[in-house]
Amino acid sequence: MNVLPAKPVFIGDTTLRDGEQTAGVVFSAKEKIAIARKLDAMGVHELECGIPAMGKEERSSIRALVDLGLSARLITWNRALIPDIDASISCGITAVDISLCVSDIMIENKINKSREWVKEQLRRALGFAKSRGLYVCVGGEDASRADLSFLGELMQIAKENGADRFRFCDTLGILDPFTMQEKVAALTAAVPQFDVEVHAHNDLGLATANALAGFRGGASYISTTVNGLGERAGNAALEEVVMALKVACGIDVGIDTRRLSAISRLVGKASNRGVPAWKAVVGERVFSHESGVHADGVLKNPAIYEVFPPEEVGLSRHIVAGKHSGTNGIVECYRQIGIPLSIEEAQKLMARVRSASQLIKGPLQPQDLIRLHETLTLAAA
Repeated sequence: MNVLPAKPVFIGDTTLRDGEQTAGVVFSAKEKIAIARKLDAMGVHELECGIPAMGKEERSSIRALVDLGLSARLITWNRALIPDIDASISCGITAVDISLCVSDIMIENKINKSREWVKEQLRRALGFAKSRGLYVCVGGEDASRADLSFLGELMQIAKENGADRFRFCDTLGILDPFTMQEKVAALTAAVPQFDVEVHAHNDLGLATANALAGFRGGASYISTTVNGLGERAGNAALEEVVMALKVACGIDVGIDTRRLSAISRLVGKASNRGVPAWKAVVGERVFSHESGVHADGVLKNPAIYEVFPPEEVGLSRHIVAGKHSGTNGIVECYRQIGIPLSIEEAQKLMARVRSASQLIKGPLQPQDLIRLHETLTLAAA
C-alpha cells in the first residue's frame, strides 16, 4: 500500500522571481503588488519575491511588497554571498534563499571551485544570515545531478548551522517522478528532522509529477509558479500542484482554489503569456464538452466526465455544438440561447450542425445555431 507522508505540505510560489526569469517577461511594480496580493488572499504560504542583488529598482519593488504586510512569508533569492544577503536585509526581508551550485559539472565549470569551497561558503553565508536572525532556505542548484552523498553532507552542515530547510532543485528538469521520489527519500532519511523543498522544472513536461513525487519522498515544501511560468519550459504550475494534491492525493493545503482561474488570468496578462484554452486546471475550455457521449454523460451527472466541478477553480462548464455533437448536446446548446428543442428537432438539426462545424473547422456560435434553426423552421413551413 502506497502511504502518503504524514507531514503537512507548504506551497511556495516563485512567480515573482523564477517566473519573471522567463525569457522576455518583465513585471511592473504595480503588477507585482497585484499578483502578490492575490496569491496572499488565496492562502499561498510563501512568496519568493525577487533578487535584491539585481539593483536599486528590484530592491524598491521588494520593499513595496514587504510594506503590504501580507500573511504569506516573503523570501528572496540570493547567491550564498554576504553582499547579496545584506541587500535582502536592506529591503526589510526576514527570510532568504541562499543558493549554491551543488553538482560537480556546475562547481567545476560554472564557478571554477571545489566541493570543499562550496561547503565552506555555505558555512560562511549561512552563519552570517542566521546571525542576522533570518529564516534561511539553502538552495541546491542542480541538485538532481549532484552526488547524493555530497548533498547529504551539505544538508547536514546546513542543519547544524541553523538552516531552516534545504531546496532540492531539479534545475534542468531531467528527473522522472520515480527517481525524484527515491532521491528525496534518501536525503530525508540521511538527514532526518530537516525540512526539504522540491523545486521542479518542466523541460520534459514532468514538473508537476516531480513536485508530487518529491512530496511523496518526504519533502514538506513545494515550489511553484502560476501557469508554470519560469526559465525555459517553466516550473511546476501552482494550479496543477494544488489541485493534484487535492484530487489525486486527498490533501487540502488550505488554498482557496476558486481563485485559481483569476490569478492565472492576471499572471497571463502581466507576463504577455496568454493562458491556452486547454491549459490543465485553469484553461477556459477544459470544461467544454462536444462529443455526444461525453455531453450526454455530463448533462446527466457532471461527475461522469469531470473530476471536479469547474466552479472549484473559478471556471464554468460549456456544452459545445460541433462535429461530434449528439442530440442531447444540441438540445442543451439551444436551451442556452433560449430556444427550446424537442429530441426530434435536435435529430433533424444534428446533420446540419455537424456539416457546418466541418466547414468552419470549429464550434458553432449562437448566431450559427440561430441561422440553422431558422432554416429548419422554414423547411417545415
